[in-house]
Amino acid sequence: MKILSPRVLRALERFNAAYPWDHNAHYHRWILRQLPRRFNQALDIGSGSGELARLLAGRAAAVRAVDSDPVITAQAQELTPAALPVTFTVADAVAEFPAGSYDVITCVATIHHLPFAQALACFRRHLAPGGTLVVVGLSRAQTPVDHLLGAVAIPANATMGWLKNRGRPSPRPVSMTARTRSADMTFDDIVREAGDVLPGARLRRRLFWRYTLVWNHP
Repeated sequence: MKILSPRVLRALERFNAAYPWDHNAHYHRWILRQLPRRFNQALDIGSGSGELARLLAGRAAAVRAVDSDPVITAQAQELTPAALPVTFTVADAVAEFPAGSYDVITCVATIHHLPFAQALACFRRHLAPGGTLVVVGLSRAQTPVDHLLGAVAIPANATMGWLKNRGRPSPRPVSMTARTRSADMTFDDIVREAGDVLPGARLRRRLFWRYTLVWNHP
């Protein structure tokens, strides 16, 4: 579905490049609100430059942060104070899933890079009883609701970029230098497959081309 002309889209791309902001970091505080005030072990899958891992470290005894990109993982390590209980590992999130049991597992803008059902099964297997899984993901727009949210997000995205950068053109933050790819699953596909692996999971479409999934291990 084409909402804007190519000329307008090019202008928006130039504007957004001049005033970048991290859509994923926008949801970090929301993620924290889904979690207990204190917990023991946390695992962040697709940790990128480590912003969420560092936030989790304010509540966790230990945080394991995993990403397949060695370049951004090295940057994350440099940005993280040595005193924080965070360990960064370069690994495939499914084939080399970190052993152990975790009270919290988070996965932001990463699961669409992975075999979806297999990744959810890994999360379930390693989530401790009573633990919480939080996923912020991307889906492929298909329904009128998807396209409506996308249309609303376009001006909201430009406004947020202007406000977060205080009206000054800025370079991209480190968190936005990670590898990206488009999502190929629709939200309906995601709901169906998540329901098969994680009965009772709560999924919701979100603004800025995201959806959220929260599941509490019985």
